[in-house]
Formats: sequence, structure tokens, C-alpha cells
Amino acid sequence: MKNAELVGQPPEFVLKSVFGYDSFRLLQKQIIDNVLVGKDTLAIMPTGGGKSLCYQIPALIFDGLTVVVSPLISLMQDQVATLNSAGINAVFLNSSVAWETYRESMNSIRCGETKIVYVSPEGLCTSRINDLLHDERVHVKCITIDEAHCVSEWGHDFRPDYMEIASVRQQFKDAVCLALTATATIQVRHDIIKNLGLNEPDVLLSSFDRPNIFLSVKAKKNAMNQIVDCIRRHHDESGIIYCYSKKDVDTLTEDLAAMGFSVLNYHAGLSNDVRAEHQTKFLRDEVQIMVATLAFGMGIDKPNVRFIIHHTMPKSIEQYYQEIGRAGRDGLPSEALLLYSKGDIFKIRYLFDDSADKDRAELLLKGMINYVSGQYCRRQALLKYFGETFEPSLNPQGCCDVCDAGPLPSVDMTVPVQKLMSCIIRTGSRFGAAYVIDVLLGSKQKKVIERGHDKLSTFGIGTELEKEQWFDLVDILIARDFLIKTGDYGVLQITANGLAILRSRGKFEFPFRGASVSAVSGVVSFQKPAKKKDSFVLHKKAVDFSENPAAARLFEELRRWRRNTAFELDVPPYIIFGDKTLADIAEKCPKTETELLSVYGMGAAKASKYGDSVLRICRMEA
Repeated sequence: MKNAELVGQPPEFVLKSVFGYDSFRLLQKQIIDNVLVGKDTLAIMPTGGGKSLCYQIPALIFDGLTVVVSPLISLMQDQVATLNSAGINAVFLNSSVAWETYRESMNSIRCGETKIVYVSPEGLCTSRINDLLHDERVHVKCITIDEAHCVSEWGHDFRPDYMEIASVRQQFKDAVCLALTATATIQVRHDIIKNLGLNEPDVLLSSFDRPNIFLSVKAKKNAMNQIVDCIRRHHDESGIIYCYSKKDVDTLTEDLAAMGFSVLNYHAGLSNDVRAEHQTKFLRDEVQIMVATLAFGMGIDKPNVRFIIHHTMPKSIEQYYQEIGRAGRDGLPSEALLLYSKGDIFKIRYLFDDSADKDRAELLLKGMINYVSGQYCRRQALLKYFGETFEPSLNPQGCCDVCDAGPLPSVDMTVPVQKLMSCIIRTGSRFGAAYVIDVLLGSKQKKVIERGHDKLSTFGIGTELEKEQWFDLVDILIARDFLIKTGDYGVLQITANGLAILRSRGKFEFPFRGASVSAVSGVVSFQKPAKKKDSFVLHKKAVDFSENPAAARLFEELRRWRRNTAFELDVPPYIIFGDKTLADIAEKCPKTETELLSVYGMGAAKASKYGDSVLRICRMEA
């Protein structure tokens, strides 16, 4: 079907005929309806929630141009390739485009052949783009701002160029404005509305929940072994590993490569050409794993990333949520593993000297510390941060490592807490957690002896807990506002709340792993936590045909065909079909064109382009 034939059609018709989907997800229909009637809208939807369709479908229905402001060249390229594959005329205009192609794209916009144009925020303000959009033959119907959180200094990825968008938007007062983002706290939402000049917008907040992503947090014991275990759980699947520094990225990449894994690195220290080459190989499944700094991944739409590993704790919940959101964008089972250590916190705080607002940076970091040290459902904690409630029992297929280990009852931790606080006080409230714990465990280190702290009444009284358990207890007390870390060295001090309970001899009760209560005496005892077995969810493959050998064979044959076709067309495999579509084909094994069009994600353009090949494979495997 030609693009011109879609003008004025109902959204449901475009959804099925172009994109091959039977129904809308989340808030898609409401957002699309808003855009079609000219209602400015701010939509907060999770990564992988289908934000792109919210402007792509109206763009095809409108008799005019939709301008999409996007922060990264790679994101524009990916989106345009996907749209072109579905038979939609879309282009991107940025510095990477050769002048001849750039001129052809502008002419296609002037002639009305192109319905969607992607530009960067800095490109939007150039005279070339400005002249194009003000051409009398061009009618701007919609301005969409993707990654809209970049306009807020409270966002995790503030970009000054986004502040110029409002002035351009004011030049097209008849155009509807749609702002999209996956993460936005209340403050960020206010900033988006104000800084983009949205006109009395609807604010539509979808669920932040990504139920297909299993959340796991582990103390960093042997990071390499923990990382390798995760990679092996996802044999022959794509993943991203995030590291703190370029040095960490290069070291880990070299170590994994030496072990025989398919891996490349990505960071600002590499040339533009090398970075582009590595990203392309990852997108095209020529390499399985990308080890990167946080700069990687924002601009890709690869749907089959099955695992995200954080080698180092992120600096904020927003950053963490954005990065884990790059897993399982197609809705299939995926995993997010976060490794953390106390050293991560010091690394992050070291960068606070370069921060314009240290208090804000510390507040964001505290949210991350509370998350990793929490003793209750990770998903519940994550969604609570964004103001959303969640009941773990509603997710029967697995949620996180905490829920997987089973519920922890509250226990009376008064005695260990009193010992810890007493030791903080008796050492003068001048030391960090590591030193205080050394005193509690009776360490004979020179620094303890020289200070005479081996003579304190709290020296050696804390042997009921392992060292790591004491650190866990410190984290819990900080999260509950009973302790605080101050200064560059993380000096432990007792808060007013902690002192009040301590002086009143009140009880400190909360869940604590490794603690158990005797059913007879009621006495709390502590054991070294047993090593947990991995959840069945962690081993669950994204596509599992273990009980259907015929479908398994067909799926693998379709994957081979997709890989070869992608190579011939010089595009990433998922541009042709995603894993979810291939899995549906393998399960249904269509024999006719009508049956083929019932497949998930099979629009008319793709059925016309690839249908004969797919049906031939299905008939051969039947």
C-alpha cells in the first residue's frame, strides 16, 4: 500500500496493514488519538513500550510532515531503516549524510513524498533545516521530541541543545507537539512541559514495569566469574556490559576475548570510525557482546539484547533504568544483572567535583544505594522510585533475585545495631564502615592497635556476623535513615532518628538475610547465607521450542535465512524480522499468504518483500 493511500485512515488499519500488529499496547491508542486531534502530549513510556508508533502512525495518517527530534545519529539511522523496511518513506538529515543524499531527501520532503524526517536538536536550529520547514510546499503537522528528558537539568542526560527546541516549536503553532521519554520524575516532567513550551498538554504516564526483565543485584565478589556465568546463561544471545571507565572496558574486553567470547569494546577513547564499526557489528549479530561505557546503547533499537550487566553501579536510578531498558525490547525474557561494591560509591563521588550541583548528585546516588542494599522486591523498589506501586505476587513467572530467594520475615536486629552504633560512638564518629567493622570483628591491624581501639569495650564483640553481613547492615541502616555517610571518606555517623531509637532503647526490626529466629526460644541467630541457586527464570531462553522439535528446526532455518538476507541487504537482521516474528512463524508454520499475514509483526510491505522466501522455507520444513 502506498503512503498516500494511508492518509485519513483509522489508526487500527495502519497498525495492522503497515506494522502487522493486531492491537495497541499500553497508552499507544490514547497518545495517537491526542496527536490526531492536535492535543500537545507528554508521554512517559518504558523502553520497548512502543513509543515510536505513537508518532509514526499519525505521521502516515496526516497529510503533511512529522519532524522527529532525536539525540543520536545511530538512533535516526536505525529508525529510518526500520520504517523503510516497512514501506514507509522516512529520512534523516544530519552531518553524516552525503550532500547529494541530503539534497535528494530535502526534495522528497518538499514534494510531499516523505512523511517523517529525523533531525538532531542542534540540526533543527540550522538555517538549512529552518528554510526547509518554512518552504511553502512543506506543511509541518507534528513535532515529536524523543528522549525529552534531555531538556531537564534534573534528567540523567541533560543536553543544552534541547533548550533551543521551544523557539522552533513556536514558529509552527498549528503543529501538535509530542514529547516522549522512558524516564521522568515529577521534577523532570515539569521541566519538559516548561522548557519545550508545551501548550496545556496531556501528561500520560504508562507503567514503568518491564515484566520480561529479571532484575538481579549481587555484591561484586569475583566479577569476572559472575560475568562469565551470566554470559553462559545466555549462550548465543546478545548482551551489553556497562563499565565505569574506558580502562575497565578495555581490560574486560581483552579478558573475555582471551576466553573465546565474541566481544568488542565501545567508548569515547576510540575513533568515530572504530566505534561505528563496533556498533554495526553488534547490531548485525556479528558480535555477541558489547563492553561499553554509558555512552553506548542510547541510540540503538536492537530488540534482541537478552542481558545487561553492570560491572559498576550506575550513578542514579534513572541511568540504571535507561540502561537495563535496552534488554528485551521485543518483550521476550531477558536479564539485568548489577554487580556493586563499596568502591563503586567512592568512584562516583569522586566525579562530584565536576558536578554543577553536588547535593543533587548525592541525592540521586542515595537512591541507587538504597536500591542495591534493599532487602525487598527489586521491581517494587524500582517502580516506587518513579511513583508507581507494584505487588510482587502479581508476577508469578519470576521478578527479581530477592523474590526468587523467598520472602524474608522481619527480625529483631536490635543487638547488632546497638553494637554497631556503640562502636561508631566509641571510635569518635570519625571513621568509615570498613574501619568500624574491623574493630567489631577484633582486627589486629596496626592502625587499630596504634589508636588503642583494641582496648574499647566494642572491640571484637561483633563476631556473630560475617564481614559482608556487617556491610549489609550498614547499608540497610543508611537506607532507613539511621546512619549517614559524610565527607570524602564516607565517615559513618548516627542520624537524629538513629540516636532517638538508641536512647529510647527501642527495637530495630527489619528483614535481614542470614538471620533466623528460634521457634522455641525466640532468639535470633545468624548464619552465613547459603549460596543461592539460580532462578529458573535466569535460564529461560527468550525463544524456547524444547517441546516442539519441528518448530525449533524451522526457527533455526528462519534465523539462517534472516542472517543471509540481512548480509545481502546490508542491514541488521532485526530490520527484516525480529525474533518474536520468527518465533510466531515457526509456531504457526504458515502455508499461504493469508496465513502469513496473521503472523505477529507481518505488515503488507514485508509480506510482499519476504513472503515468498518465508513460505518456501515453511513448506520445506513441514
